[in-house]
Amino acid sequence: MPTINTQRLKRLPPYLLGQLNETKLRLRQEGADVIDLGMGNPDQPTPQHIIDKLCEVAQDRKAHGYSASKGIPALLKAICRFYKNRFDVDLDSRTECIATIGSKEGLAHLMLALLDPGDLALVPNPTYPIHIYSVAMAGGNVVSIPLREEEEFVPDVEYITREVWPRPKIITLNFPHNPTTATVSLDFFEEIVRFAKDNQIMVIHDMAYADLTFDDYQAPSFLQVPGAKDVGVEFYTMSKSYNMAGWRLGFCVGNPDIIGALAKIKGYHDYGIFTPIQVAAISALDGPQDCVKRQAQIYQSRRDVLCEGLNRIGWPVKSPKASMFTWAPIPEPYREMGSIEFSRLLMKEAHVALLPGIGFGDLGEGYVRIAMVENEHRLRQAIRNIRRSLTKLEPDEQRQSKLG
Repeated sequence: MPTINTQRLKRLPPYLLGQLNETKLRLRQEGADVIDLGMGNPDQPTPQHIIDKLCEVAQDRKAHGYSASKGIPALLKAICRFYKNRFDVDLDSRTECIATIGSKEGLAHLMLALLDPGDLALVPNPTYPIHIYSVAMAGGNVVSIPLREEEEFVPDVEYITREVWPRPKIITLNFPHNPTTATVSLDFFEEIVRFAKDNQIMVIHDMAYADLTFDDYQAPSFLQVPGAKDVGVEFYTMSKSYNMAGWRLGFCVGNPDIIGALAKIKGYHDYGIFTPIQVAAISALDGPQDCVKRQAQIYQSRRDVLCEGLNRIGWPVKSPKASMFTWAPIPEPYREMGSIEFSRLLMKEAHVALLPGIGFGDLGEGYVRIAMVENEHRLRQAIRNIRRSLTKLEPDEQRQSKLG
């Protein structure tokens, strides 16, 4: 057997989530009740009307063959209707829209389509790992855009690019942001469109958490900016808004040349998503949206329980305006441990699984990401476990006693 030692594999580190999952599995095999707040895996069921449509279409024998790699025409038209109703954005279903096997697959294949070896891509740091490693797998090089807490984790793009040469080919953005939960207004995207046109850079916006917004905040679409389709595209996924994570269906919309490039690559890689899933997605996009609003309300309630509880026990965290996560700085008495060892400590001692910030880029060090994927009872249990395990924390009552 020859040694498998390709340059592409060398550019990919071990997937951190897999390493932590091994520890979690071992603890559970030993009988521990591990509360898993690590992976952003929705715990609520897919709405019943979507499931019913899947079951109905799956009974049709004609629906079991190869599908269309780009997506069936009816789904592409539904996506365009959805964008018009949701964001007042007009799209051509033939040239400005493509279905993807989840946004992760779409992002990875799009980088293969757009980047040549050595091309530069601007990517925030910290960020969702596929934003970095899709560039690496395509042979491109990443130029980090620092996201810092003092700037509310929103990038200053122009400052970064003044020092970058050759000119980057792509900038990848993601708002509401994973992992930091940062949010932006439409003004930010207007600035991005101007910047992209001035510098001839393509914009890739990942909008996975568009509908998980709280406190009356509404996440804007990048494509709402006039001229945005001239420079970029936007990814949307059914995973979070409709609890369809395992169904693996998302889509990319916007610039027709970029959509065409992705379609060409996908035409060689796959035969499309199972047709009944695509038809069920039409029911989701065209159907009642109260299920999406309820989902956001569930996460908002969980956010309140989690953030209020952590602050009460002496772990200061900010309350996010969007996403299904809390981006929490490691408490001061434990900061020197680093995010990996701190996460291991919580898993072993508190039986609570979180993700270390370093897994999202070197500027994620000093933080952990907490996914709100358990019910409120389990979140309260997790907080109690953390309080018992992190003995150096100073809960509210201790601080009040000192002040009194």
